[in-house]
Amino acid sequence: MTSEAPNTAPTTCPVVTFIIPVRHPDNARDWPGLTSRLIETASSIAAQAHAGWRAIVVANHGADLPRLPKGFDVVRVDHGPNPVHDIGAANREAAYEAVRLNKGYRVLAGMLAAGRTGYFMIVDDDDFVSRDIVAHAAAHEGANGWAVHRGFVWTEGGRLVFLHPRFASFCGTSHIVRSDLYDLPPSVEAAGERYVKDMLGSHVRIDDILAARGTPLAPLPFAGAVYRVGHAGAHSKSRGVIRTALLNRTTLASPRLFWHNLKSMRFLSPQIAGHFGMKV
Repeated sequence: MTSEAPNTAPTTCPVVTFIIPVRHPDNARDWPGLTSRLIETASSIAAQAHAGWRAIVVANHGADLPRLPKGFDVVRVDHGPNPVHDIGAANREAAYEAVRLNKGYRVLAGMLAAGRTGYFMIVDDDDFVSRDIVAHAAAHEGANGWAVHRGFVWTEGGRLVFLHPRFASFCGTSHIVRSDLYDLPPSVEAAGERYVKDMLGSHVRIDDILAARGTPLAPLPFAGAVYRVGHAGAHSKSRGVIRTALLNRTTLASPRLFWHNLKSMRFLSPQIAGHFGMKV
C-alpha cells in the first residue's frame, strides 16, 4: 500500500474524510467511463459548503486516474481483480460476499492511510453527495454518525430523480460514521475477513452492528446522496429510476405504494443538481 503525493497536506483533523474505493481495472467494463464518472463524483465532494473535509481515492498500482481536485489524495494497492465480480453470477450471495471483501480491503487501506479524522464516509465512485454533509457533521461533533435514509436515485442522462425512502439499504454511499466506531486494526494484514466484509464492504450490515453495540446511527435529516444507476459500468446492474420506483413487482401489487412512489418522483431541477454538485 502506497500513497501518492497529496494535493494538500491537512494541518488540522478533517471533520469528514471521504473514502472512494475504485475497482481493479480488469473488473471495469469501460475504464474511460469509470474515470469520467469519478471526476464528477470528486467534483461533488469538492463542492462541500464546509471546508473541513479530505478525500482519499483507493486504486490499484498502474490504474490510470484522472486529475483530482485539491483536497484529494490517492492510495495505491495491489489487490487483484475480483474473480466473481459480476453480480449476475450463478451463486448470487457468493458474488456479493466477494464484492464486499474486495471493496472492504480497499476501503480499509484508505482509512488506515487517512490518519486522524472525525468521521468517515464511504462513497461509490459514480455517486454524488450533498454539499451539506461536512457542515452537518461539524455542527454535531461527537455524534455517532448518520445513515442516509433519504436520497435520490438518478438514471444517468435522465431528467427524473426518485426520492428513495430506504436509501441506506439501497446504495453504498449512505453512511457517515465516527471514525473510532470502526475500531480499525493496526494494518490490513491484521484485519479478519468477517470484519472487512461487515464493517467496510457492506452498507446493509453496519447499521445493525453499531446499534447492537449501543452506538446507533441517527437518520440524516436531509437527502444526503444521489445514486447514479442505469449506466454500462454500474456494478449492481441497477435498473433505471422508473423501474426502481414504479415498475417492479412489489410496487405494482400495491396501488398505495405505487402512488406514494409516484409522488416521490422529481424533475432534476437546477436546484437539486446544484446541491449535489451535478452538472447535467
